Amino acid sequence: NNDKLVAEVIDNTTSRGRTIRFLFNGEYDAFKEMLIGIGEMPIPKYMKRRANDLDFDRFQSIFAEEEGSVSAPASALHFDKIIAKKLEIKGVNFEKVTLHLGLGSFKPIEVEDLTKHKVDSEWFKITEATSDAINLAKGNKKRICAVGTSTLRALESSVTSLKNVKPQEGWTNKFIYPPYECNVPNALLANFQSPKSILFMMTTSFGGYELIMKAYKEAIKENYKFLAYGDAMLII
Repeated sequence: NNDKLVAEVIDNTTSRGRTIRFLFNGEYDAFKEMLIGIGEMPIPKYMKRRANDLDFDRFQSIFAEEEGSVSAPASALHFDKIIAKKLEIKGVNFEKVTLHLGLGSFKPIEVEDLTKHKVDSEWFKITEATSDAINLAKGNKKRICAVGTSTLRALESSVTSLKNVKPQEGWTNKFIYPPYECNVPNALLANFQSPKSILFMMTTSFGGYELIMKAYKEAIKENYKFLAYGDAMLII
């Protein structure tokens, strides 16, 4: 019910969604302000509540710089500026990857044959500075920790034949599932994901099915919190 904004459905997506074109007579900043006014903060549906002002701060990564993602990369939510500074003092270098997450990550797998599951494409960017830092660390046999499965997928989507990382920006629909040997990171920080999700598949690909299932059983036994606002595990 708004005469200033018209939305037209122009296509269907592979994840049963819609591609929408907005018709708006005005500048981008005004359009963005209107969207924020009629939209809601997209916190996870399983929380079964409406977003509040606190969510605008909590459901955001401290590394966030660009708009474009439909959800915060959840593993990065475990960092605040104090934790990051303590790690830097210990000698940890943070190299940033731009991730524009889509809704496809949250789509359950509904096929028995994983080769027939279609993964929605997501946009990512790895700069030359980031790739150089990662390749230098690899050459010096340092630990490279991917913060989250989306970071893992971006890194594995840009790997060269020499198993180095190249600067790249664009779309990836790479589906990582067991058995798979990761080429870049040798550590992964991951949340406890939903069963039958591509995020869970990527985690088990990295850590191995038996080890990850052992961790999940421990999490259930100790009442760890699952999903985006939940706990995490470090897989080495």
